[in-house]
Amino acid sequence: MLPSLADLGWDAGWESDAPPPGSRLAAARVAAVDRELLLLAGEEGFSRARLSGRLRREAAGPEQRPCVGDCVWVARAHRGAAGRVERLLPRRTLLARRAAGSAGTTQPIAANVDTVVVVQSCHFDFNLRRLERYLVMARESGATPLVLLTKTDLVSPDELASQLTGIREAGIEDEVLTLSNVTGDGLDALVAHLEPRRTYCFVGSSGVGKSTLINALLGGDRLPTAEVSGTGEGRHTTVRRELHRLAGGALVIDNPGMRELGMAGGEEGLAATYADIEALAPGCRFRDCTHTGEPGCAVQAAIDAGELDAGHAGSFDKLRREAERYRLTELERKRRERAFGRLVKAFKKERGER
Repeated sequence: MLPSLADLGWDAGWESDAPPPGSRLAAARVAAVDRELLLLAGEEGFSRARLSGRLRREAAGPEQRPCVGDCVWVARAHRGAAGRVERLLPRRTLLARRAAGSAGTTQPIAANVDTVVVVQSCHFDFNLRRLERYLVMARESGATPLVLLTKTDLVSPDELASQLTGIREAGIEDEVLTLSNVTGDGLDALVAHLEPRRTYCFVGSSGVGKSTLINALLGGDRLPTAEVSGTGEGRHTTVRRELHRLAGGALVIDNPGMRELGMAGGEEGLAATYADIEALAPGCRFRDCTHTGEPGCAVQAAIDAGELDAGHAGSFDKLRREAERYRLTELERKRRERAFGRLVKAFKKERGER
């Protein structure tokens, strides 16, 4: 039986955005993006569509174009031709990063995600600083983070316990689950967290086992995977983001491993991820204290007293500065775009064009 819109994540909050009765338009959700072609999931099954000319013109950057998880209105096509996306609905959440090699440009990863599952391997991939970076991105999106440590079969119980302790000592209070794709230990606990009609986006580095895990959730080998190397280190296989619906009704999005995770904004995500540092900051002598050596710094005092991890504070400073650079670059990009727009308008006026 084909899923309803509600099965695809639509709820009462989106009812006002549904196409009017009798409209030639249908509501759908973006399941995958292949360059200019979108794979859409709707009440009539899967279909292909392209952006309308108006949407292409109005999309100033990648952040204005549909991404996986977006809700859209599409004009149905006939005889197997691609449909036409006429409207991109407002996003409730947006998981994004700084576009690689771009100045002040955001690259959307997934939209309308309820929970971001941050996946790290207990073996070679485990890195607290990287985990903090992912959590900032997850919180900035507006979604709820969930930490998942995989490949527990490759480490000793003592090493796993030490990693879990390190996560808590870093001030990370989000729920943490552990899993072995080999033995299946922890899979039932993860499945219990996946609620019907809610969307879960799995993010993490290449080779941490995301595709293997989602294959286990789907109950088959629907996603390509690679053999694990002799060292236990995985190999990257996922080549695109894609939305899948599990038998239990939950919606999951797999992601290619991200070699670069640049900060795009991040102020709210930083404040939530580093709440311990934010709580200490009002005690600093200077209101604009950067916690990097100013006299009377409450954060530095906590580090000196052994109450705060220096690496945790250093990570906060690095991400804070990165977010500030992005913000300034974004402002400069928008200034240049406005200046170019005025130039084009003046040129058209001079030629007598409208």
